[in-house]
Amino acid sequence: MEKHEELVMYRIRIQGTLDPSWSEWLESMSIVHEKQSNGYPITVLTVHVADQADLRGILTRIWDLNLYVISVTRLDEEMGQPWDRQLSSPV
Repeated sequence: MEKHEELVMYRIRIQGTLDPSWSEWLESMSIVHEKQSNGYPITVLTVHVADQADLRGILTRIWDLNLYVISVTRLDEEMGQPWDRQLSSPV
């Protein structure tokens, strides 16, 4: 698989409130707290990754903290909107 030079931005939503001091351990990603429609707190992490291995490493760190991942969304760099292109798999 070809490694891309360009960084890709992801938004990772996790259940609960993660203290901002974890930002350095989680590769200096931004940490924002929100509430779900039901009032429960969530933490939104925004991170730039070089490739899928980098993303997997971040998700592994989140797993190591025993945090519940709600969603992982790839964002379009220019618009800040979810990436909507479909990925094709090799046949």
